[in-house]
Parts: sequence; C-alpha cells; structure tokens
Amino acid sequence: MARKQASQGTPATAALAAAGVPFVARPYSHDPAAASYGLEAAEMLGVDPSRVFKTLMVDVDGRLAVGVVPVNGNLDLKAMAAALGGKKAALADPAAAERRTGYVLGGISPLGQRQPSPTVVDDSALGLDTILVSGGRRGLDIELSPAELVRLTGARTARIGTRRNQ
Repeated sequence: MARKQASQGTPATAALAAAGVPFVARPYSHDPAAASYGLEAAEMLGVDPSRVFKTLMVDVDGRLAVGVVPVNGNLDLKAMAAALGGKKAALADPAAAERRTGYVLGGISPLGQRQPSPTVVDDSALGLDTILVSGGRRGLDIELSPAELVRLTGARTARIGTRRNQ
C-alpha cells in the first residue's frame, strides 16, 4: 500500500506518516445531509460496510475512551465497559468528544487525537487485510492494516460491536 498524505493533511495522516505506516487516503464528496457518516463513506467509496469502522467516544465510569466498530453495526456499551474493566458506559457528550480529540463529529479519527484515550477496536477488524477509519475530517477515510491501527493507538481488541445484516 502506498503512503499518501499530500493535501489530505490531518493530525491522523501526520501520525501515520511520522510512524512510517503505509496507508491510503480515501477522500470522497461528503453530503452534509447524510444520515450516517460511516455508511455514507462505505457507499461513496464502494467498500463493504463491514470494512468501514466508525470511531465513537464513550464515557466509561467517568473516563473518556474510544470504541472503533464497523459502521454496519452498533457499539455494545456493556461490552465496551467490560473491555476496559469498567462497570458502565454511555456515549460521550459530543462537545466533550470534540474537545478531547480535536476533531468534529463525523470526522473523529482514532489516530492523532489531541488527547489520546484508552481505545478498543472491535475484534472483527483482525480478520480483515485492511480497514477504513476516519481520516480526521468529514469526507476523508484512511485505509490501513488493522494491526497497525491497534499498535499505533495502543488499543485492546474485543467483541464490542453488534452485527447487523448477518
């Protein structure tokens, strides 16, 4: 996979470039009226939704954390809490998520966040050669090895996603 960063520079692409991790920037034309940013990305890029992962900020027992799950499913909050040794999880306040990551909703990447948070990647990613995650802005996904995503974010892997259409 070629390394690309020209004119797509975000903290996420900068982090990948600095680490020497191969990735492909996959820009697309974002529609502000899209109901689901992740499903929009899959459709616009012609990629199976099980390979496109959304980044969700979660409050686990009062601490912010990152859950990365396929866009064709949902985050299992109980599983997310358990994966981090917590008791209760809820989706984080959107403003808190934006402050913590430095990204806007719909463009939050698990990479290059202003303040890194404990991260859990759904274990379904490990069965894929590459996955796509937000590149740090709406209309930009990054394709990379799931093993590199886990390594760079210091993530744990666990079954934190619920599956649809299976």
